[in-house]
Amino acid sequence: MKKLQFIVIASMFMLQACVHKIVTVPVKVAYKTTKGVVKGTVAVTKAIIPGDSSDKKDKDDKE
Repeated sequence: MKKLQFIVIASMFMLQACVHKIVTVPVKVAYKTTKGVVKGTVAVTKAIIPGDSSDKKDKDDKE
């Protein structure tokens, strides 16, 4: 009976590790993909919009 309890408890821990991996891997992939898309969008926006950055304008106004 004690062997059966040990096997049940051990299998519960192994199953928990598998579920954790199944959940976290897609989340990490989605995060990295979204991060890349946002960086690309920002780069394209900066390339398309003409003119100086607002930081330079603010700096000139203060002087």
